[in-house]
Amino acid sequence: MMHKDVEKILYTEEELRSRVKELGAQITTDYAGREPLLVSVLRGSYIFMADLTRAIGLNVTVDFMVVSSYGAGTVSSGQVEIKKDLSDSIEGRDLIIVEDILDSGNTLYYLMEVLRARKPASIRICTLMDKPERRSQPITADYCGFTIPDAFIVGYGLDYDGKYRNLPYVGILKPSVYKKP
Repeated sequence: MMHKDVEKILYTEEELRSRVKELGAQITTDYAGREPLLVSVLRGSYIFMADLTRAIGLNVTVDFMVVSSYGAGTVSSGQVEIKKDLSDSIEGRDLIIVEDILDSGNTLYYLMEVLRARKPASIRICTLMDKPERRSQPITADYCGFTIPDAFIVGYGLDYDGKYRNLPYVGILKPSVYKKP
């Protein structure tokens, strides 16, 4: 039923699995001898975070934040709100923010400022999808799964209005689904 709302599949389940393994291997190399803290920015990154965590060959710890700048829309509102903060201190920790999509950059730019003030040893960003055409803030990901076109995507945790997160692939949502006449 939900598959009929997808205009085109961008990345298959197999392509996602392969790329996440590559990202996990790179993080394993880069953080050898350390124990990074992975922070999932919920809700969109939860599937990516679970797979990425399993792909990293190091001891890692995890925490979660809920940060929003979209509401029920398809474009960032520019207003960022922390709805759920971290459970533990990050002071002196190597932090990797795990995000589903780096779009305008408003959310991550704000989040980076907030987290830097808490004095972690380092902060890096790992995003599944990067949409540089939409960037309005000077921010880039240290680890990037895929660079995508300026289209509205769903699946593998990414949603529209809370739906489509459970698609096993990433696809472009048909505009007729989200554009109201």
